[in-house]
Amino acid sequence: MKNLIKVLLIIAVSIVALNAAKITETQCVKKGKNFIFASGECLQFYVALTDNTNSLNIIIPGTWKAGTNILARYAPFAEDLALQTDISTISIALPGYSGSSTNNFLALSHNSKTNPQAASKRYLLFLANVINAFKQKYHAKKINYIGHSAGAMMGATLAGLKPNLISNLFCAGGIYDIHKKNKTKGLVSAIDYINSISKTTKIVLIYGTKDTISKPKLTKDFYKLAKSKGLDVSIVKVKGSKHLGLDMSDKSIEAISETLSN
Repeated sequence: MKNLIKVLLIIAVSIVALNAAKITETQCVKKGKNFIFASGECLQFYVALTDNTNSLNIIIPGTWKAGTNILARYAPFAEDLALQTDISTISIALPGYSGSSTNNFLALSHNSKTNPQAASKRYLLFLANVINAFKQKYHAKKINYIGHSAGAMMGATLAGLKPNLISNLFCAGGIYDIHKKNKTKGLVSAIDYINSISKTTKIVLIYGTKDTISKPKLTKDFYKLAKSKGLDVSIVKVKGSKHLGLDMSDKSIEAISETLSN
């Protein structure tokens, strides 16, 4: 009986916590200029502005523990990229991170390994709508997507699912064929839409030689496949880099800067 009461209390606390993270559009507007209500979610973001209004860098982190203040880590990265590329750069806290809501989606880490949210078409369409909202907000003509881990996986999939959304795609430590490790039906990844990726989209695949989460072979295999499809793809090796911090490595920033300067 005591165990049952304990479980019920845990459930009650969880429900209260989730409800507290549900934010209306009116409440979102009142939060200030670093929040945007897009596709039903109130998302906190950090923006490093430049005079360049032609394009917009958008940083999408990967999976972290629910509630992590992701912007504390990625705001400095956004500033660095804005400085290096002279392009306004935005780091977005997806639902469940920093001050973002969980109106329709929980944090990426809440999903089980058998049904990862980052491989859900519903979540991907949500992310596409969010990117479009920022594109309109800042009147950008082009989107440069910088994704790490699950963020990289989603970016690569979106390049095929929404071919006109991303002009330049940078994927660090991504997974491009979810079906090799997860047989759950209904999941999607880049491999499912590779034939739809625009040949005008520049793709840079970045891997770390000591990455044990997204092993080098995963990136190398996708690079070979993308190349065989005639896509504008290049690959960058970051010697000695593990998974965490791969997107922020000097080699990664150099590759992003060089690509966007051409």
